[in-house]
Amino acid sequence: MISELEQIGQQAQQAAFVLGQLATTVKNQALLAMAQALRTNQAAILAANQQDLQLADKLPAKFIDRLRLTSERINQMAQGMEQVANLPDPIGVVERGWVNHAGLQIVQQHVPLGVIGIIYEARPNVTADAAALCFKSGNAVILRGGKEALKTNLQVGAVMQQALSKLNLPANAIQVISDPAHETANQLMQLTDYVDVLIPRGSSRLIQAVVQHATVPVIETGAGNCHVYVDQSADFAMAEKIILNAKCQRPSVCNAMEKLLVHEKIAADFLPELAAKLTTAGVEIRGDQAVQQILGAAVVPATMADWKTEYNDLILAVKVVPSMETAIEHINQYGTKHSETIITQNYENSERFLSLVDAAAVYVNASSRFTDGFEYGFGAEIGISTQKLHARGPMGLPELTTTKYLVRGNGQIRK
Repeated sequence: MISELEQIGQQAQQAAFVLGQLATTVKNQALLAMAQALRTNQAAILAANQQDLQLADKLPAKFIDRLRLTSERINQMAQGMEQVANLPDPIGVVERGWVNHAGLQIVQQHVPLGVIGIIYEARPNVTADAAALCFKSGNAVILRGGKEALKTNLQVGAVMQQALSKLNLPANAIQVISDPAHETANQLMQLTDYVDVLIPRGSSRLIQAVVQHATVPVIETGAGNCHVYVDQSADFAMAEKIILNAKCQRPSVCNAMEKLLVHEKIAADFLPELAAKLTTAGVEIRGDQAVQQILGAAVVPATMADWKTEYNDLILAVKVVPSMETAIEHINQYGTKHSETIITQNYENSERFLSLVDAAAVYVNASSRFTDGFEYGFGAEIGISTQKLHARGPMGLPELTTTKYLVRGNGQIRK
């Protein structure tokens, strides 16, 4: 007897076959219709979200922030869909073409991956973002969000399905799993007969659980233990502005700054004023011995665990380093290969930092908060890949495709 999840997988495969044949204009029309449906059904989505929030009232504030929807956030979800509709369609794009020695015409062309499974936590916006990108790239998607956002995700999914049905398009192109049990998530991770690739989004714990247990191929998206290194030549005013933005603008997200490294020759002059501003913004500072000597008792002593921890909160670990090389070594040892920043006025140092830091995104004199598909001009993003195979960094439409070779001949045989 076929299980409910296997039925979902079969329905997704059938929908993916249809999606792969749709014209770009049809896909764009559907995306615009889904965007409008989100706005039209805003009251129902907010009501479902309120139910989730009431059940999650004992969760930490950082999780509540991710879970909460507002009229503005729903409009942003709709805008993301509209942006995706306006992006170039990657399907059918020719990567390269040539004629070989036997006279065969060979073309490498982009095609959909097929069925994509997304496992994520309490971020209802992912439901719309993932659906938009998968749909535009010709992929069916199976969405398994966290139980904390279940009612919201189901409502958002239903709204998008209704919009597709009205256009006589397969509603099963977008399916939200209604069973929040871990067993169901584990089954999805091993649904190799139906799911072509699995993308986890969320905490490092979630991502590692998927990587370790999945038999479906996984694109690993990243926990963000992101660093800012303030070089000896840094402009203090610029550095303060970038650090406050990277840490405080939205501390619960993966591209927020978690660690600050400061060159020892400027630490005593730079840190006191910065610390005062961070404290005013509600940031708890955890420092190594040198930072404790500069800032005094207000600093919480940092432990070895701090250098590895992604806080997703108003907590910042600070370390004084003797050189840029030491900063790079520290980042490459403790970073999660997500987003790393140098603040410097020294061109050679900036280029060396860009070259030697191992991360998906490396910045010079800019906030790590820009590591985002929306900010990069990709429309909504499916996630930020921290692996090195297939895709790395913010994943937009091209990263949700694979290629196949189309070979045309006129009777050639191999000798």
